[in-house]
Formats: sequence, structure tokens, C-alpha cells
Amino acid sequence: MPNPETVMAQQIIKRSGRPRALAASLPQAARKSMRSHGFAEAGVVTDWPTIVGPLLSAHSAPQRLSFPRGSRLDGTLHVLVSGPFSTELQHLEPMVIERINGYFGYRAIARLRLVQGVLPRPPARRQTEPQGPEPALDPVSEAELEKIEAPELRAALERLGRAMRRRSAAANPSAKRIA
Repeated sequence: MPNPETVMAQQIIKRSGRPRALAASLPQAARKSMRSHGFAEAGVVTDWPTIVGPLLSAHSAPQRLSFPRGSRLDGTLHVLVSGPFSTELQHLEPMVIERINGYFGYRAIARLRLVQGVLPRPPARRQTEPQGPEPALDPVSEAELEKIEAPELRAALERLGRAMRRRSAAANPSAKRIA
């Protein structure tokens, strides 16, 4: 077992003092938690949509990865699958195993174990609704818009101008509004 002081010193040496993207730090930070759930490689969970594609990842999620005792080959990946999509995934099992093994770079997975259940919902995107009345364009902008002959272009530029007015009003609410 490595000396904890040596491990700490190696971690300090690895720090460069420059900011790093959170995505670059996530696999290292999540490694301990993932191992407790049977994942030796956190990338299977974090890269699931990339590995299996958007359609399969929308209806499935990896749960646990188990290997035969003393081996890191021919493991079983337990996959949570939503309802009737399990039949589809069962037919696509050879392709999914091939993709996962290609991700690992060796024959890590020999079979999938499909578990039917309810997938956790992705967080809902918040829709921001306009607060108050639609901001009016300034007279100069309206005069310039009237010069544009194409109705689609005029409407698009008007929407852009109104959106810019909303954004500037939200960023600086104490600013005096020009009607």
C-alpha cells in the first residue's frame, strides 16, 4: 500500500496552477463513488450517450459492472432499461457490447444484463417567460426597420431588437427605459 504522504505529494506535483475544465476533473473525482457501485471506469457512466448513441442512451442507463473473481475480462454490465425498449436493446446487445469493448480497448464486457425499470428523469429545462410588457423599440430602430422590404427579415430583426432590449433591461434594471 502506498504511503499516504507520497500520494499527496504526487497530487500536489500534478497541479499546474492553471484552471481546468470541470469535465476533465470529473472522472478522477467520481472514481471512488463509481468503484463502490461496481464501475472500475467512471467513463462508462459519463460517456454512455457517446458510447451507445443518443437513442439508446435516452432509454437506458448503466447500473453496475461486475467481473468474474480475479479477472478484468468478460464482465457483465447491468443496464437499467425503460419498459418495452428492453426488447429492442436485447436485439442490439451484440452491437452495444462491441461499442463498449471498443471504448475500453479490450474485451471488458461479455454480456449485458437488462433490468427493466423507470429511468431517472433528466432535469427539466426552465423556460423563462417575459416579465411585464414587451419592450418597445426606439424610434430610430423602428424607422430603420420600415426601410426593409423583406417581411421575414424585418420580423426577424424586430424580434432580435426586442430580445436585446429585454436582455439589457434584465442586466441593468435600474436603467431608464426608452419607450
